[in-house]
Amino acid sequence: MEQSLVLFSGGIDSTTALYWSLKEGKEITALTFDYRQRHKVEIRLAKKLTERLKIPHTILHVDLSQIGGSSLTDSSLPLPQLEQIEEIKKGLPSTYVPFRNGIFLALAAAWAEVNNIKKIVCGFNVIDSPHYPDTRKQFVEAMEEAINSGTGAVFGKERLRILAPFLAMRKSEIIKYGLSLGADYSYSISCYQGSEIPCLKCSSCLLRQKAWEEAGLKDPLISRLEKEGKL
Repeated sequence: MEQSLVLFSGGIDSTTALYWSLKEGKEITALTFDYRQRHKVEIRLAKKLTERLKIPHTILHVDLSQIGGSSLTDSSLPLPQLEQIEEIKKGLPSTYVPFRNGIFLALAAAWAEVNNIKKIVCGFNVIDSPHYPDTRKQFVEAMEEAINSGTGAVFGKERLRILAPFLAMRKSEIIKYGLSLGADYSYSISCYQGSEIPCLKCSSCLLRQKAWEEAGLKDPLISRLEKEGKL
């Protein structure tokens, strides 16, 4: 069976990528990064899904708080609080972690090379969040080329591919597609505040809320929290 390494943050997009890889008949390993993010709760809840699906799950630690420059890794920087999605500004958001996905893909490529895995799957998409430069198709293609220019592929080993199947999809479309695959989003975390309970004030919460409204469905995370008496 073909092997794939899925970059798995535990959010909606990477959860869908996990189920997409299963549908494609791939032997999967999930790779999660603990980068000292404010919303570290996503790691704990991501483990619940991989354990339920019996998918091998590796957590790599890389301290991006040493670099800073983002309200997700530097607690001295305020996390923007918004009332509505229209308040999301154009340009680099404060929640952009400098070259985060480039760092993740480089580390994932090293891990994949050691473990003889030839495909990295990620849930990148840009339709609803166009101001993150490291989720674009051009970026994915450039990283794939750079990786294959600096690994064993130079000496004849099979090239590594980066698969980003949702690049041209809205988040609501990703949700609907994931549900058609049986995806469980009840433990997927999007909120940047760092709590299991969504703050509904950060850009990620607002985008998630909009996506479920567009899909015409209730967010399973909210349903679970209500059932557990947490809301």
